[in-house]
Amino acid sequence: MFDKPFARFPNMILFLLLGTITLLFGYILKPFFFALFWAVLLAAIFAPLYERLHRKFKSPNLCACLTLGAVLVVLILPTGLILALLVGESLEIYNSINTSSSSWMDSVTGMLNALGQHPLLARFDLDEQFITDKSVELLKAVTNFIVKNLSAFTENTILFLVEFAVMLYCLFYFLRDGAHLIDTISHYIPVAQRHINTFISEFLVTAKATLKFTFVIGGIQGLLGGLIFYITGIENPVVWGVLMVGFSIVPAIGSAIIWAPAGIIMLLLGHIWQGITILLFGAIVISLVDNLLRPILLGNDIQMHSLLIFLATLGGIAVFGFSGFVLGPVIASFFLASWKLFLELYLEEKNQKQAEDG
Repeated sequence: MFDKPFARFPNMILFLLLGTITLLFGYILKPFFFALFWAVLLAAIFAPLYERLHRKFKSPNLCACLTLGAVLVVLILPTGLILALLVGESLEIYNSINTSSSSWMDSVTGMLNALGQHPLLARFDLDEQFITDKSVELLKAVTNFIVKNLSAFTENTILFLVEFAVMLYCLFYFLRDGAHLIDTISHYIPVAQRHINTFISEFLVTAKATLKFTFVIGGIQGLLGGLIFYITGIENPVVWGVLMVGFSIVPAIGSAIIWAPAGIIMLLLGHIWQGITILLFGAIVISLVDNLLRPILLGNDIQMHSLLIFLATLGGIAVFGFSGFVLGPVIASFFLASWKLFLELYLEEKNQKQAEDG
């Protein structure tokens, strides 16, 4: 019994070494986590295009390059143009606030006076000086927010370009060798193949559905919202349209957090037809886009409750930043899939034990 007291010692050392090296390797890749994530996601989305090209052109490198070019044309270039417009509009807003702060405050004071004379609001006896002071603080906060984020964007430009280059480089190899990489990873993971396929399927379904929803529904809502803001004379419609695209990823709230207050403010300021137009257009047309296209794009792919999607999306954005709107729902789907597999394994073991006892 005690002939070999250290028989297991080499295995323990091997597992310790394996865990340490794996953690170190993960730590090395940590700066490029989001670049790798987006490379994997885009490779999964454009894999059918690569396979179609590969049936026509036998060169894997050529097919990967053509697919990479399609990714640039379809997704990355339009996104870059929108971001460039957003930065330009933000700079204009900052310069307008910075150089014409007195005119902005005159506008705020005039708006408060007009609201104070409104028969409905006059009953509340509003403290106009207090509201004016808070409006000044809010204006300064908005200015500081724009300056801070534009400065951070400028400072991180080099880092962003490096991560973007890494993402494109990894995307090329994920497109070309994706199937082989999945088979290799599956071979070294001590888990049944059907369990690995379940997690891969959950990742692909959730990520694709989230991106489809964001780019299609969010893009249409942002375009319609920016257009109605332009027609009704609201300044910087591009900025508001892009913000609607961003807020459209949040279930239950969506772009209404932008157009609904805008319509109400226009009504309170006396711009009756503009306010009514924004509210009616938002409630009927913009919301209808969500109600009509959401079932078509998402279908029954994401088997998650609306509350879980809402919490996972907001939590993912809070933890991971921009990429969180995809990572949050993906992690939530992994959570559900893990517990589902656990229950299946438990029931299989229970049935097997009952069969043996019987």
